[in-house]
Amino acid sequence: MSEKNIAQPIEADNQYLNMDLLRFTTAGSVDDGKSTLIGRLLFDSKAIFEDQMESIEASSKQRGTEYVDLSLLTDGLRAEREQGITIDVAYRYFATPRRKFIIADTPGHIQYTRNMVTGASTANLAIVLVDARHGVVEQTRRHAFIASLLQIKHLVLCVNKMDLVDYSEDVFNRIRADFEDFSSKLSISDIRYIPISALKGDNVVDKSTRMDWYNGATLLYTLETVNIGNDQNHVDSRFPVQYVIRPQSDKHHDFRGYAGRVAGGVFKPGDEVMALPSGFTSKVKTIEVYNEKLEEAFAPMSVTVTLEDDIDISRGDMLVKPNNQPEIGQDIELMVCWLNQKPVQERGKYIIKHTTKTAMCIVKDVRYKVNINTLHRMEDDKHIGLNDIGRILLRTTEPLFYDSYKKNRNTGSIIIIDQFTNETVGAGMII
Repeated sequence: MSEKNIAQPIEADNQYLNMDLLRFTTAGSVDDGKSTLIGRLLFDSKAIFEDQMESIEASSKQRGTEYVDLSLLTDGLRAEREQGITIDVAYRYFATPRRKFIIADTPGHIQYTRNMVTGASTANLAIVLVDARHGVVEQTRRHAFIASLLQIKHLVLCVNKMDLVDYSEDVFNRIRADFEDFSSKLSISDIRYIPISALKGDNVVDKSTRMDWYNGATLLYTLETVNIGNDQNHVDSRFPVQYVIRPQSDKHHDFRGYAGRVAGGVFKPGDEVMALPSGFTSKVKTIEVYNEKLEEAFAPMSVTVTLEDDIDISRGDMLVKPNNQPEIGQDIELMVCWLNQKPVQERGKYIIKHTTKTAMCIVKDVRYKVNINTLHRMEDDKHIGLNDIGRILLRTTEPLFYDSYKKNRNTGSIIIIDQFTNETVGAGMII
């Protein structure tokens, strides 16, 4: 690796600014090569700057490695570099002429499952790595199940370290068959399989000459061309109000706007809308961003909406279409990924955040815990502790306006917070 692949600036024209953004996460077991894969992806696509490359080379030399260790690009914590593992979620941004990307490099250790959940929560696509020598292991199944639970619609299974099994087609086919058997129980519609060597660069950015039996696309081409246009819900219109804008200045004396992020559907000036929970209706007067008025707004745009009528609307309320309303209720059933050492307390009281609304809740019932390996429900084991996944029933102090997580990731997700420590203890997906 004598030649330096230095980042080439892409002209910031309108075409570049309007390119698609793909968020993806890497997951897998320990030492499967997640950080090395990202380093290779950035290096071969010329997305590493010169000073970054010099730092990586110096760190590699200091550690006594015979090659430039590209995993150091994302493993930034001292503990990560000392142990050669990923502990926290590392985010990296890069772009090609076709698309912009945000990568979340997540840890492989079982005790850092909560970090994987955090990194995957906003992803369009998940890359799950498998060591070609070890095949599908518990963490492979765990991370694939979490990707399914989080409604990530695209999954790429990268069989890494093919150089250590002599680029064997039989090894790749066996691992693919094992994963296909497990993934048949998951709700992921688009699964792709790519044999790679992150260390050598096979099938990451450039097509491998050592695996001529593989006729599929490289990883970068897959990331550049996967269709994410249908990932957002553009049918059910949802606009949680985050802030009411009242400048009360001479120039904008009577201005009243509702700022927030579109959580679903499409809003246009002239559309009839209903404010929840009041049920009052009005029409959209304007949709604005800074001083610009837009013809429409859709997820996930952040905009300010003004209405033709003065309605009492505050933070936590939601604008919807009168003929397409969300569920409204206080008894919420959800799958939860538990993120705290202290387990779920049945009859325990917590704070929840749902869209822009904050309320108190009580855990009415713990239904069951999920066995990650078999996906079976363990109804006799209701101890949901750190990194466990289970199903619970909450009763909230105020009605929530929600959809199922499967229908809308924005209005179907809940964050559970400890009322005494203010720690985020759980991430919930409404059923």
